[in-house]
Amino acid sequence: MRDIELYRQILGIESPWEVESVRLSIKDGRVDVQLRHKNGIKWECPECGKELSIYDHAEERTWRHLDTCQFQTLIHARVPRVDCNEHGVRQVKVPWAEARSRFTLLMERLVIDVLRETATVEGARRLLNLSWDEVHGVMQRAVKRGRARRKREPKPLIGVDEKSFRKGHKYMTVVCDVAEGTVEHVSVGRSAESLEEYYSSLSAEEREGIEAVAMDMWPAYTGATRKWIPDADEKIVFDRFHVMGHMEKAVDTVRKRENRELSGFGDDTLKGTKWLWLYSGENLPDRLKPALKALRSMKLKVARAWAIKETLRGMWSYLSVGWARKFFKGWYSWAVRSRLKPVKKVAVLVRDHLEGILNYCRCPISNAVAEGLNSRIAAVKLRACGFRNVDNFKTAIYFFCGGLDLYPC
Repeated sequence: MRDIELYRQILGIESPWEVESVRLSIKDGRVDVQLRHKNGIKWECPECGKELSIYDHAEERTWRHLDTCQFQTLIHARVPRVDCNEHGVRQVKVPWAEARSRFTLLMERLVIDVLRETATVEGARRLLNLSWDEVHGVMQRAVKRGRARRKREPKPLIGVDEKSFRKGHKYMTVVCDVAEGTVEHVSVGRSAESLEEYYSSLSAEEREGIEAVAMDMWPAYTGATRKWIPDADEKIVFDRFHVMGHMEKAVDTVRKRENRELSGFGDDTLKGTKWLWLYSGENLPDRLKPALKALRSMKLKVARAWAIKETLRGMWSYLSVGWARKFFKGWYSWAVRSRLKPVKKVAVLVRDHLEGILNYCRCPISNAVAEGLNSRIAAVKLRACGFRNVDNFKTAIYFFCGGLDLYPC
C-alpha cells in the first residue's frame, strides 16, 4: 500500500482515478503503474463538456512519465469513452496527459526543455533515450498548441524576408513581428502566393492594424501587400540595408572592371582592396583609413562610386519626406552623370522604388529583425545538419524562433 500511495503522490493522481498497482522490474529498469477509475462516475464529453455515462473503454494505453529513482516509469490505463448525441463516441480526457500524446504532461515539459537546450531533435533523443519520432512528435504538438494560443491581435510592424531552404533556389517566405522579434508565419516559396498565405489568415481588423511592412524590393511581395493591405503604398518600407546592398554590389562591379583595366597596364593598385570599398565610412577600421584616403586621392572610378554610395546613406537620416526627396534629386543627378554604368543602374532602381524608400521617414523600420531571425534559423538548420522535409523545418522554426507558449497546461 505504501508504494501505491507513494506513486499516487508522485503522479498527482486524484479522484476519480486511483493507483491500482505498482510493479517494479529491476531487470528491465522500469516501474509500471496501473491506474483505474471509480465506478458510477459521469464523464465529460471532450468536445462540449456534457456529462455522460460510460459507453465503453478504449484499449489500454501507456504513457511515459519522468524517471523515478533512475527507473523508467510507465503509466497504464484503460480510458473511458462516452457517446455524445452531438459528437458521437469520444474518448474522455485524462488529467495526466494531453490527447494523442504518449507522454505525461511533466514528461512532455521535460522534453521541451531539453529540446530548447540541445537545439536538436537528435540531441534530445539521445539524452532522454527516446526515438526521433517521439521527440519530434512533442515538438509538433508544442508548436500546434503554441500557435493556437497566440493572441489574435494586430501586429503594427512586420518584416518580410526570404530564407533559402536548400540548394537549387528553394526558398521560404518568413514573416516576423518586428516589435517582438519573433517569427509569425513561414510558407514555402517566395512568390506572391507565399505571402498571401499569411495575409489571408488575418482578419480584416488585423490587416487594417498593420502600420508598416519592411521588405526588399521583390515584386511578388509588393504585389501581395498591395492586394491585401489597405493603403499599402504608404505602409511598404523598402529595407535600407537591401538598397545599400545593391549599391555595394555596384561599387564592387566598378572595382572589378577598373582593376582589369589597370592590370592590363601592369598596375596592381586595386589588387586586394575589395573589402576596403565595401565598408561604410563610419565602420571603416582606423588601420584602413590611411589606405582608403590614399586610394581616393588617385581619382579612381571606384573611389567616385564609393563616394556616391556613402552619400546615399544620408537619405535615411531625414525625418521629413520632403527634405529626403530633395536630397534624392541631388544624389540622383550626380549618380546618373557619374558615367559609371553599375551605379546608374542602381540609381534608376532607387528612383523606381523611391516612395517605398521614403516611407522610412514616416516609420523608421528595417529588416534588421528579420535578418537576425534568419541567422537564428540558419543556426537551427546547421545544428540539425539540414532538413529533407520542409514541414519539419517549418516546425523547427516555429519552435525555436516563434516566441510561442509551448508547454502543456
